[in-house]
Amino acid sequence: MTIVVAYKYAPNPQDAEVRGDGTVDWSRAKSAVSEYDPVAVQLGRELAGDAEVVGISVGGADVASSMAKKNAMSRGLDRGLVVADDAAADWNATRTASALAALVKKVDGADLLLTGDSSVDEGAKMMSALVAGYLGWPCFQEVSALEKTDNGYRVTQDQPGGRRVVEVTGPLVVAVAADAVKPKVPGMKDILAAGKNTVEVVPVADLEVSDAAIAITASEKPAAPARKQQILSGDDAAAQLVAALRADSVL
Repeated sequence: MTIVVAYKYAPNPQDAEVRGDGTVDWSRAKSAVSEYDPVAVQLGRELAGDAEVVGISVGGADVASSMAKKNAMSRGLDRGLVVADDAAADWNATRTASALAALVKKVDGADLLLTGDSSVDEGAKMMSALVAGYLGWPCFQEVSALEKTDNGYRVTQDQPGGRRVVEVTGPLVVAVAADAVKPKVPGMKDILAAGKNTVEVVPVADLEVSDAAIAITASEKPAAPARKQQILSGDDAAAQLVAALRADSVL
């Protein structure tokens, strides 16, 4: 058994700036392993026991940097396979998913791919399903618990109004809920030890990557909501507020 965990080395949106024309300036945003991916790594580590946990990622050249390597490996990964190409940083989700699937296929004995709930920068929650499509594996999202069984895995999903438990045989892709487990915060010892872990950079030419393309034709800021600028004052301000909310069908 080998568990694979997909992670994204992504810029923090809190450091980004929205320009006047609606485009986003990421130049000052610092990158790190995406916020929810450590949850997937931790779950993978707990499931694996003595088995290997391999991290995979697709992104720009900085994915293979020493900082990115230590940031990812210190979370509990044994080794990594990454596509570190500046051209890949601008790929759409479909192309990225095809590359991630190709990396999974390079890991001998892989029968489980874990991903975070969503990425910190885009949050589209599409990647797990797209990669599963390329692999031909079933995909489960919003998974709150995962257990190894004799024939596969027991998947628990929290859903509105209840909980679903599914027994799965064979390989699968799982998007882990943000609160499934508490990720370990790496200490200095973990970070220093992570520098010894191997992270292999796989050339794009060695992978079968989709040529699906998407072009952004325009971007603009969302329209500012209209405000009534209504000021309520006096002893009956509360009553005025209730009346105003009822007039707008809020109450």
